[in-house]
Order: sequence, then structure tokens, then C-alpha cells
Amino acid sequence: MMLQLIGINHKTAPVEVRERLAIPESRLPEAHQLLAQHPGIQEGLIISTCNRVELLTSAPGEAVDLRGFLHEYFRVNPQDFEPHLYEFREREAIRHLFRVASSLDSMVVGEPQILGQVKEAYTIARGVGSVQSNLDPLISRAFAVAKKVRTETAVGSSSVSIASVAVELAKKIFGSLQGKSVYLIGAGKMIELAARHLVSQGASSILVSNRTYDRAVEIAHKFHGTAIRFDDLYANVDRADIVISSTGAPHAIFRREHGEKFLARRKNKPMFFIDIAVPRDVDPELNDLEGIFVYDIDDLQQAVSAHLADRGKEAERAERIVDFEVEAYLQRQRTRDVVPMIVSLQDQFETIRQAETDRFRGRLGELSPEQEQVLDALTQGIVKKILHMPISTLKTAARDPQSTTVSDLVRRMFKLDDTNGKPPGSGSGSGSGDAS
Repeated sequence: MMLQLIGINHKTAPVEVRERLAIPESRLPEAHQLLAQHPGIQEGLIISTCNRVELLTSAPGEAVDLRGFLHEYFRVNPQDFEPHLYEFREREAIRHLFRVASSLDSMVVGEPQILGQVKEAYTIARGVGSVQSNLDPLISRAFAVAKKVRTETAVGSSSVSIASVAVELAKKIFGSLQGKSVYLIGAGKMIELAARHLVSQGASSILVSNRTYDRAVEIAHKFHGTAIRFDDLYANVDRADIVISSTGAPHAIFRREHGEKFLARRKNKPMFFIDIAVPRDVDPELNDLEGIFVYDIDDLQQAVSAHLADRGKEAERAERIVDFEVEAYLQRQRTRDVVPMIVSLQDQFETIRQAETDRFRGRLGELSPEQEQVLDALTQGIVKKILHMPISTLKTAARDPQSTTVSDLVRRMFKLDDTNGKPPGSGSGSGSGDAS
């Protein structure tokens, strides 16, 4: 099985590039199905967040053209994104997945949201059948590694997230949030987190608007704010000093003409937009208006740098855990790969033992039950002793990255089938051994 991972993230691509490849949650089921149907791909997982879009795939043979999928699905020229793409295979793909799930590759190292986002992607992929027996053990192990990192290190000890950093930025802009009015656009987890931090920092008025009004009411009620119907969005934005927006809209919902109207109503009193959506909710042209200041998710990286310094030593410990877990996973996989061969070897010798015993039984005359037991024990003992060394060698070799050399030698010596370890003539199942 060939493991591949291709993607872009906040380290390799600016938000204006990432937003072109972002997949809204509503389209993830269809995207997973199309990925699994792409030529050469057996299974696939798509992780799409504000900071990354990644495809993890397994294939029965050689590497697959994942750039071709990007071209077909997003209708983009891969050359436009080539400078921003990264691709990992096998060991490095496993390591990258473990690091992502453990929040070591996040903009805010240790933030807890990414693990939930990976789990949501996994649930969708399982639901449509794009993740099955090949990727399932790997992804499940990634969750276990993430839990181990969070349990054994302090990398996630303080509650830091994109939402909390956004609120921290707002606080730096105003000096204090006491008496400030804040408008929250959207009602997802990120917005709810932002609301929690805003209240703790003393924001006096919170307005919440969402396409699903009941959800806006729910969030507003939690934080003693006011829900605004989405149809009335533009009529109320000028009431806010700070606008934090995180919707799933495919295009900007705030454009230059909106900003001009807001400033006129506010008599040019400054407004600050913090856009944590990908694709972006706020057109960058609003920054050209005197009195409006726009910060997108990439601008938050300056606020993040302080957190990275604080968590450096814990992140190093977490990286060591990930490296250990990658090797442990690969070793388990190698051991798993030789098990069918060992079973087949035992079956082959047991077939020979029984055939030879039956062939010579006639020469021995009638045997008593006790003699039959002795004969059976004798021949079984001989077979076990003959197989002891090759089986032990296979098990030892499975812990070595070069184990394929030994496995291939044993396969050829005993004429075992190349695909599933069964001897010639014993029948063969469909698919690869890794898929069983």
C-alpha cells in the first residue's frame, strides 16, 4: 500500500491562495467520494480548515497523481499552486498526519480545535466509504497519538486558539474591551469561542448574526447578547466597534461599498474587522478606507509568535513522542505484513505433514489410538522444529526497515504466492493483504 499526502497550509500559502482550495463542510461528503473514485486511489481523507487543505490517500500500487485531482475538482491549474504545495509519502506522510492531529503543525501550537476538525473529516469519510481498512488504523492511531501528546506534555495546557488570538488582537488595538460593542458574524465553534473570550475581557455589548437564526439566538443567549437576523446584517453592523466574522460563505460578504456606508453612519468613527474565515468574509479593499482596519487570519500570526516561544520546550517533547509513535506504527505494520506469510507457511507444512502421514499409514498396519497420537505428535514436532528458525527470522526481520529482503527470500524459498502468502494452487483472494 502506498501512502501519500499532498496539501497547502498557513506556512506554505497565504490566505488568498488557501481560500481558493477551501472546501466547505457541506461539500466534504461529495469531495471524499470523488477522491476515492480518482484513478489509482483506493481510500482517501480530506482535511479542510481555515489553515490547511490536505489530501491523504492510500493506493495499492505506485504513487498517484494527486495534483490531477486538485486540477479536476477545483478547476485550477496545478502550476499556479505548485510553489505552495507539499507532498509526503509513506513514513513522512504518517509523521505529518500525527503532527497535524497533535496540533504541532497548527498556527497556534497546542490549540485543541484541529483534532476535532480531523475527527469530523474522518467521520464524513467513514460515512461515505472513502476511509476503510487501509487508512482506518492509521487515522485511529493519529487520534491516540494526539491524546498522548496532550496528556504527557503541557503543549496544550493553556486555552489558546485562533479565536482567542483574535480577541487578544482586538484587546491590543483598543487597549481594553470594556464598553466596546462587538458583532459576531457566524455561529460556529470558532465564533462561540470568540464570544467566550470577549465576555471574559469585558465586552459590554455582543451582537450575533447567522444564516440560521435559531443558532444565532442560542449563541446570543449564552453570552447575554442580541441575535440579529441575517437579512438585517448590514443594517446593524455600524453599531459595532469590532466585527469578528467566520462564515462559510464562498465569497466576501463585506465589500468596499458596505464599508463606506458603515463609516457614514458612524460619522467616521473607526471600525475594526477581524476576519477568521477561509474563504475570507471581508474584501481586503476595505483596508483602503480611512477609518476601517481589516485583519485576516494570516495577520494573527504575529500575535501567535509569543505563544510559540512559550511552548517551545513542550513542543520539542511532543515532537519526540510523535517520532517514537511513527516508528512504533511502522513496526506494527511490518509485523502485521508477515503474519499472513507465517500462517501460510504453517498451513503449507501442515498439508505436507498430513499427506505424508496418510501415505505411509498403510505400511504401518493398524494403529491403536495411542499410537495414532504418538505419530501425530511426532510429525507435528518435526514440522515445528523445521519452521522455528524461518518463523523466528521473519518475526525479527519485521522489526527491521529492511525486512522486505528476508520476506522476499522466504517467499521464494517456499514458493509462497506474492500477493497473499498462500502457496500456489491454494487459491487467492482479491485485493492486497493490507486491505484485509
